[in-house]
Amino acid sequence: MVSVHNFVHERAVWDTYAESAWKDIAESAPVFRWTQYKDHGPGPELLGDPGTVLEIGCGTGRALASLAEQGVKTRGVDLSPTMVAKAGERWEPLGVEFVCAEVLDFLSQDTRTYDAVYSVFGAAWFSDPRKLFPLVLGRLNPGGVFVFSQPPAIPGAYGRQGMYKGGFAGPARYTYRYSHTPRRWRSLLLAAGFEGADPRVLQAPDPDNIGTLIVRAVAPRQGRSK
Repeated sequence: MVSVHNFVHERAVWDTYAESAWKDIAESAPVFRWTQYKDHGPGPELLGDPGTVLEIGCGTGRALASLAEQGVKTRGVDLSPTMVAKAGERWEPLGVEFVCAEVLDFLSQDTRTYDAVYSVFGAAWFSDPRKLFPLVLGRLNPGGVFVFSQPPAIPGAYGRQGMYKGGFAGPARYTYRYSHTPRRWRSLLLAAGFEGADPRVLQAPDPDNIGTLIVRAVAPRQGRSK
């Protein structure tokens, strides 16, 4: 689903991020939060009461570990082999399953379904929603939920946007992110077949700081032909 050229850059970006991320949280406890601010915003209740979940772009796996401690059957997919190896070593004893794969390829080939699929500043931010959303819907059980969070769009800057990672000197490591207004996110989700969608921007603890876009969508409650 992605070109070899872009895949190489994407994997390099997230392997580099993995090395830096684990320096800070290698010994940290599991935690689930949607926002970039500690002790702020809603928690896993946005997922409902799922028995099974899939996190796309699972990163360090701390959110999955938190759900696993509550008895949820958890699975995560991430593009970075470094991140998957480190997260697996830390959290697999809790029952968390990790898969190293490109998310669009993974979702198109996965045969399991889930009560909830979610992304916290993860793959939903870095994947074309026109491709991602139908694939997510296909992996949800009837009435399942899809929730994702990321920074809100910069006013006037919408759609696919390139971003360098790791500074502006040295090798060109870059990825692409997708930003839209809440109204546009809702339109994209409904067009993909979701029954309902509720995008909103949660204000930061300091109103002068960047808020958090949180989007919750619900799959049709009746079975669908595939």
